[in-house]
Amino acid sequence: MTYYDELETRSADEREDSLARDLARAIANAQTAPALARALRDVDPAEIRSRADLARLPLIRKAELSEAQKKKPPFGGYTTRHPHEFNHIFQSPGPIYEPGRVEGDWFRLGRFAFAAGLGSSDILHNCFGYHLTPAGMMFESAARAVGAAVLPAGTGQTELQGRAAADIGTTAYAGTPDYLKVILDRADEMGVELSLARALVSGGALFPSLRKTYMDRGIQTLQCYATADVGLIAYESPAMEGMIVDEGVIVEIVRPGTGDPVPEGEVGEVVVTTLNPDYPLIRFATGDMSAVLPGESPCGRTNMRIKGWMGRADQTAKIKGMFVRPEQVAQLVARHPEVSRARVVADRADEMDVMLVQLETTGQNPAVYEASVLDALKLKGRVELVAPGSLPNDGLVIEDRRQYD
Repeated sequence: MTYYDELETRSADEREDSLARDLARAIANAQTAPALARALRDVDPAEIRSRADLARLPLIRKAELSEAQKKKPPFGGYTTRHPHEFNHIFQSPGPIYEPGRVEGDWFRLGRFAFAAGLGSSDILHNCFGYHLTPAGMMFESAARAVGAAVLPAGTGQTELQGRAAADIGTTAYAGTPDYLKVILDRADEMGVELSLARALVSGGALFPSLRKTYMDRGIQTLQCYATADVGLIAYESPAMEGMIVDEGVIVEIVRPGTGDPVPEGEVGEVVVTTLNPDYPLIRFATGDMSAVLPGESPCGRTNMRIKGWMGRADQTAKIKGMFVRPEQVAQLVARHPEVSRARVVADRADEMDVMLVQLETTGQNPAVYEASVLDALKLKGRVELVAPGSLPNDGLVIEDRRQYD
C-alpha cells in the first residue's frame, strides 16, 4: 500500500466538499464546550463552510487556554468530557493540560509513521519523554497505528540506550533531531553496531547538515510538525519537499498579531483548527511561523504543503526541544537584583543546539547564576556576564542565530 488511506490523494473538489462538511460539524461540536460556546455564540455553523468563512472567527491563543484552565481546571471548558473519560492527562509548560487517549491514534501521528516507512517489521527506539508531557505517548501511538514494536527509551542514560538499541536490534529512532547524534556517538565510543535505518524526528529544527550526517550513516530521517494541543499538523514524506498538512486538521497561515490569512508563499503564523470531536480547538494560534508551498507533493499526496517550522511569531525559541519564553527570561532577571537585563542566544555548535545566557550585572562569577538559569529556563547554558548597558537596545531578550535554510 502506497498511502495511509484514501484521504491523502483526494482531488481538490473532493477536499473542498469535505472541508465544508467538516467545518460545519466542527463548529457545531465546539459550541457544546462552555469556553468555545461563549466565543462562538453568534456563529451559525451552517454558514462556516470554507476557509474564508473560517477566517472570520476569533483566534484562540495559548495564553487564553492557560488562563481558562486556571479558572476551570483542568481543561478550561474547552471540552465537554470529564477528565476520567480520557486515558491520559498531560502537562506542558505554562502549565497547560491536554487530554489524550490510547485508542484510535489520538494524536494522528500514525500517518507520519506510515509515510516514514515504519511498519510491523520495525522496533522503534522512542526517545521522547514519557513523563507529564505527551511526546512519548504520541510516538508510541504512532507506532501502534502501523504495527511497530516500541522500546520506550525516553532521554538520558545514553550508554544504556546504545546497549539496548544494539541488543534489541531497534530499527528506527523517534526523538529530537539532535539526540540521535548523541546516541550514535556513544555507540561508536562503545564499539557497538546499531541497526537504525530510519529516524522520525520532531521537537526541533532538522538542519540540512544534520540530515546529511544521518543519511551518510544509512539513516533516512524525516520530520513532522506536531503540538501537544492539536497533535499532528504536518509531516514530511520521502519526497522531502515541504511538509504535507495532516488530514485531521485545517491549517491557515495568518499575519502575526492578527487572524488575517496571508497570500500563498508569504511567511506568517500557523493557525490550526482540529476536527477532534473530544477536544475541538477552533483557530488555535500556535505562535509558530511557516508559509504555504504552491502545488502538490511529488509523492502524490494532495493536501496543502507548508515549508515547516520557520521560527516563532513572538520571541519564543525552541532550544534542545524545549521552549524558552520571554517571561522565563524576566523571571531569571527578577531573581537577582544586581542583574539589570538578560539576553538568551540560541545557536548551533557541532550539529547541536547551544544556549548562551548574557547577563548585564556588576557580578563577577558566572557560576553564581548557573542554577538560576537551569531553574528558570529549564535548560543548561553557558553564562556570560557583561557590563551594565552593553547589551543591544533592540528589545530582544531571546535571539535566535540559527539558520533554517
